[in-house]
Amino acid sequence: MVVGGVTLLVALLGSITPPGGAKWFQRLQRPSWLTFEKLIPVIWTVVFVCGAVSATLVWQQAPGEPATWLLMAGYVLLELITVAYSPVMLITRKLRVGMVIGATGFVVAIVLALSVLPVSGQAAAFLLPYLIWSPIGTYTTWVMAQLNPSEA
Repeated sequence: MVVGGVTLLVALLGSITPPGGAKWFQRLQRPSWLTFEKLIPVIWTVVFVCGAVSATLVWQQAPGEPATWLLMAGYVLLELITVAYSPVMLITRKLRVGMVIGATGFVVAIVLALSVLPVSGQAAAFLLPYLIWSPIGTYTTWVMAQLNPSEA
């Protein structure tokens, strides 16, 4: 329950958008292959749920141990980086900021998955949706920066 609550709380922080930020983002040119944009919130919801399941599996292996708390901090860090993407990019109105945040999240996810693997292979497997989707989102942001150079 605690893992789910923390996940939800941090995710809600990421839903805060600055005035005019959404309008700025909506007017940007998108790649023609971006036909799945309406599914992105659903995809990220699945990714976050998988991350929460992963964290729960790790916690169940050694609850309260110092190493487990360190891994929990890694999960929180990853979620904070991930939810920072939209509000920070919308505040700065720079797509490059989104690319850096996306790439940072991917690197943190790799380190976290490798750290979790010895504790629980199943928990590491639940991080695969993040490891698959994050580079897609980062690449999409990079392509949008190419299509909208004045907003890069």
